Amino acid sequence: MDRREIARAFGIKGEDRTELRRMLRDLEADGALERTGSKRYDAPGEGLPPVGVADIVAVDDEGDLELVPAGWKGESAPPKIRIAASVAAKTKPAVGVGDRVLARLHLNAAKDGVTPADVIKRIGKGGDRFLGVYSKTRFGGTVDPIDKKVRGPFQIDRGDEGEAEDGSLVWVETKNQRGYGPKKARVREVAGNADDRGAFSLIALANHGVPTGFTPEEEREAEAAELPDIGNREDLRETPLVTIDPADAKDHDDAIYAERMKDGWRAIVAIADVSWFVRPGMALDHGASEKGNSTYMPDRVAPMLPERLSNDLCSLKEGVDRPCLAVEMRFDREGRKKSHRFVRAMMRSAAGLSYEEAQSARNGSPSPRAAGLLDTVVTPLFDLYEALMTARTKRAPLDLDLPEKKLVLNDAGAVESVTLRERLDAHKLVEELMIQANVAAAETLEEKRMRLIYRTHAAPDPEKLDGVRSYLESIGYDLAKGQVIRPEIFNRIIAIAAKRGEADIVSEALLRAQSQAVYDTDNQGHFGLNLQRYAHFTSPIRRYADLTVHRALVSACKLGAGGQTPEEKGRLQKTAEAISDFERRSMAAEREATDRFLAAYLEPRIGEEFSGRITGVVRVGVFVRLDETGADGFCPARALGFEYFRHDEDRRAMIGETTGKGYRLGQTVRVRLEEATPLTGGLRLTMLSDPEPVPKGPKGGTKTKKKPFKGKPDRRGRRR
Repeated sequence: MDRREIARAFGIKGEDRTELRRMLRDLEADGALERTGSKRYDAPGEGLPPVGVADIVAVDDEGDLELVPAGWKGESAPPKIRIAASVAAKTKPAVGVGDRVLARLHLNAAKDGVTPADVIKRIGKGGDRFLGVYSKTRFGGTVDPIDKKVRGPFQIDRGDEGEAEDGSLVWVETKNQRGYGPKKARVREVAGNADDRGAFSLIALANHGVPTGFTPEEEREAEAAELPDIGNREDLRETPLVTIDPADAKDHDDAIYAERMKDGWRAIVAIADVSWFVRPGMALDHGASEKGNSTYMPDRVAPMLPERLSNDLCSLKEGVDRPCLAVEMRFDREGRKKSHRFVRAMMRSAAGLSYEEAQSARNGSPSPRAAGLLDTVVTPLFDLYEALMTARTKRAPLDLDLPEKKLVLNDAGAVESVTLRERLDAHKLVEELMIQANVAAAETLEEKRMRLIYRTHAAPDPEKLDGVRSYLESIGYDLAKGQVIRPEIFNRIIAIAAKRGEADIVSEALLRAQSQAVYDTDNQGHFGLNLQRYAHFTSPIRRYADLTVHRALVSACKLGAGGQTPEEKGRLQKTAEAISDFERRSMAAEREATDRFLAAYLEPRIGEEFSGRITGVVRVGVFVRLDETGADGFCPARALGFEYFRHDEDRRAMIGETTGKGYRLGQTVRVRLEEATPLTGGLRLTMLSDPEPVPKGPKGGTKTKKKPFKGKPDRRGRRR
């Protein structure tokens, strides 16, 4: 019906017609109505109209905008709409993710379930989408956001709750509204139950937009994949290559072998030939590039490739033929690499050893499986490792060997215990051989003048370094200005700290000064490893960067099909930038999920005391890492003690106004757990340790900041 009929039906006259027009515009923008003419409206249906309102929700690797119909009410998933990058670039004003647009849909040009469109005009912002917990009420319900940055709760009107029940974990979308009143949203999708521990990882993956699962086309391509014949591949099936992985590993993407030669060593690192199965232009390649890497959560893995590839055809399983891309390297007696060559090969793993199994064999207690390989494989590998460590010591990479905690889950998916990850020589052996293979890949591609994605790690930012220098000097360490910063300078400071029993806090401080390692087609070297060139080659099952390097090597060394295409070469820098972002996204999701599991583990222990170390100092309190679990908690300033504490940024401390004593970065403390919130992963602590004298800065210290943080006044009327 048209606007006149609507006004007549509700008895709307005179000036109230202005308000009606506004309401109709809002309903249209919200997707609750569809305009079918200049003044006519209809209820939204399952089909797409030739002109409609849609929200821009993403940008794909090609720069195309992905849209979904605004206010989609259909029972099925919303149809996919795409605006080509070339079309979007001509739109004035420019539109992007989060915008709501009036779009012209080219229904006749729809292909593979995607409808092309162009923008008629931008009509505002679309609804924000977030994850929350639904609670049923008399009038509908409410949703409390999981993300701490989203302020809630949001009201869910009756009819907007979908299939949500009390306690459901739901995806919601905010509703456009004007004026005052409660913030409103509608349930878009039920993701699970908030009480289910399996939701912890789901929440983290969803909050950070980590793609999970595979499209039907990806699954079809994976299922159709077949092992290649040996053809022109080098035959390594009689070479006793072994995989050394965690005991619970399901995929094995690297195998190693070493033998002693007259003048040194010969070593082979063989990597699953993913480039044979995943070619540019395939759905598998598109899906892998959008994920960037596999994401490892405490209770699950969000893999980059389907199981048919990652756990089968591209897994170097014991006793079965598998295609690989291998590098043969020659080292002298001091562990210096003299030469290398890359080949495409067929291999057959002689054994799938765990790190503990390999280490026990080296220590004289081989398992039955390792016993037969002790002289031919295990001993030569460890002997080569000792030579490589001689060369590594001379190279002097950054040695921040910080302790790492591991969550042990029970059958119910809850944390059973938290253990310290053991660093065995077997771990270091594999790590060092992978580094050598990665260096060889970068060197070969540079020699062949191939464009590639490097793994780069820039030297510490001078501004960050000044802050760390000030802190280190305040606790008695000298990091002189003006000198060229090299990893070995940091290593000397760590060695001194180890003798003083302060290696952990000094390593943490130096870690804060480091730049973020990224992927880039412009080689900046790798500061941490102290290498001039470095590329990721050894994990193409779980990192897209490695897959691009494999393709470049296949082309550079003329190893057959599946090499780098001109199109892929042209977008390598965009790919490098994207996968760097995706890596950070995965790391953030992994940390967030771990926080939730630890909060659930500690929830029954509220009221208990714990020892810990201060890992962060901010204006409103201090962060403390608990020694027992590695969990991070927050102690607000009001819970520090019975005096007023000010934040001293230069000394990384909270200083008591009365006593002049305080709490500083790296200080060991005793705290009590007051609150644990599994859904947000938050821990709230109360300080039990007394404040200590805080060392002044190298020049007599700096004055504390005069501006206190805002908040409610304390008993003396001062604002906290």
